[in-house]
Amino acid sequence: MDAAENNRILISTLITKADQFNKNCKNTDSAFFYYNKAKLLCNPKIDTENYVSILNNMAEIQLNHGDYIGSETTITAAIPYLKYITKSENAWNTYTTLGTNYLYTYDYTNALLNYNKALGLETDEWRKQSTKSNIAWVLMKQNKYDEALQIFLRLSTKKETQQKREIFAKVIDNIGVCYFRLDDPRGIQYLHQGLKIRTEIDDKLGIAISKLHLARYYDENNNVLLSKKNALGAYTIFNQLHYIERKQSSLKILIKNSSNDELKKYSLLYVNLTDSIYEVRQKAKNQFAKIKYDSKLEKEENLKLKTNKTENDLKLERQKNRNIISYIIIALSLCMVLILYFYLTSKSNREKIEATYRSETRISKKLHDELANDIYHTMAFAENKNLALNENKEQLLQNLDAIYARTRDISKENGIITTDENYISSLKEMISGFSTPNINLILNGLDTISWNEVDKNKKITLYRVLQELLVNMRKYSEATLVGINFKKTEKSIAVNYTDNGKGIESDKIVFKNGLYNVEYRILKIKGKVEIKSTKDQGFKVFFKFPI
Repeated sequence: MDAAENNRILISTLITKADQFNKNCKNTDSAFFYYNKAKLLCNPKIDTENYVSILNNMAEIQLNHGDYIGSETTITAAIPYLKYITKSENAWNTYTTLGTNYLYTYDYTNALLNYNKALGLETDEWRKQSTKSNIAWVLMKQNKYDEALQIFLRLSTKKETQQKREIFAKVIDNIGVCYFRLDDPRGIQYLHQGLKIRTEIDDKLGIAISKLHLARYYDENNNVLLSKKNALGAYTIFNQLHYIERKQSSLKILIKNSSNDELKKYSLLYVNLTDSIYEVRQKAKNQFAKIKYDSKLEKEENLKLKTNKTENDLKLERQKNRNIISYIIIALSLCMVLILYFYLTSKSNREKIEATYRSETRISKKLHDELANDIYHTMAFAENKNLALNENKEQLLQNLDAIYARTRDISKENGIITTDENYISSLKEMISGFSTPNINLILNGLDTISWNEVDKNKKITLYRVLQELLVNMRKYSEATLVGINFKKTEKSIAVNYTDNGKGIESDKIVFKNGLYNVEYRILKIKGKVEIKSTKDQGFKVFFKFPI
């Protein structure tokens, strides 16, 4: 047998035990105790019928003990689950109990609202008649005796009402009260008829209620003797049945119609009764509240023990899962490191290959476009000229010297660059190599920068970029003046290159060969480059890179 089945059997056993105590009105506290234990075991979403039924019984016990607030709190908890139940009598009990709570606390609007909800349910005929009687009773409390009378008159003609003499007597008695309050002389007739039926069936409580109504009738009609006689009869029976509030109502009439010692006697009884009512109600409230609290505390202790065991199991399971996750994370991290390593290595190799290819392409182009043409022309000159002549020999030597100079320049462009403390000297030497009688070079700010603090790759990049710009200047711009300004900021080095060459329209600049290399190299070291040029107004390049 599984845990759910065991729980269901235990709930059923507790409800049966509570029902047995509830039948004996003297043991309602025990009934409340077992109902409450059963409620705490119920899952309202699964065992909804039992849950709602238990709450109805608990609320009714509280209601009968005058704990109206406690009863309302208990029964309200059942309302959200009414839409899930199939037994309409459970819903009827809920709305009826709630309506009666509102009735006894003088909230007649909500009392009628809940009684009408009960009336709208599909239930058997006697429940419908009982609800209509309750609605009529609320209307009487609102002094709407005409409306209440019509309901009671219709009920009195029902076969089901006439067959149950206790209910029939109650309806007849209420008709008498309505007529009495409407100043209709038929009232006294119905009041006596109700008392007669109740006497015939020995309905003690009904007899006392009829006598109380007669006492009020005679009191209103100034018949002191009959009013006092009926009030005393009602008080005696209510006292035997322990109906404290009804005893109060009887004593009010006795006090009104008494004097001297009797007045004092009944007044003292009334005062003591008032204190007793408060004490009984307060005791009931405390008693039911304590039962709920103790049961809740016991449940919380049991849950705490179960929770501790569950938490320990969860901790072990979590530790196991953490270990597995740690192993997986370590394995994934190693894989990611390896993948990243191979990716970066591959990327670096690709970049090196691309750089080598570009360098080789550039060198090949220079050899073809410049050096090969010079050699070809020199060879042609040597074949076609008489080298015996001094001027031809001199020209040949000049051509060979030019070829040597070009070869040396190409070698410098692609040779190893010094990046140690001799870097400034090497850079100045490279720049000054482009100076000719027709080209003036001006350097500013180069010596103000501490180049030892600059990264090696960035120094090489700067060297190559300036070399590219100067080569392009000498080949294409026909410039006579070149200015290169260096400036160091807190986080970067800025270089401003300017020449007075023939320039080119900015929208016609093509980034290839030298200019492409300039841009590529600067971007490679996370720098920024800006090229501006206007035809016949020189060529400007501004670039900067982080230190």
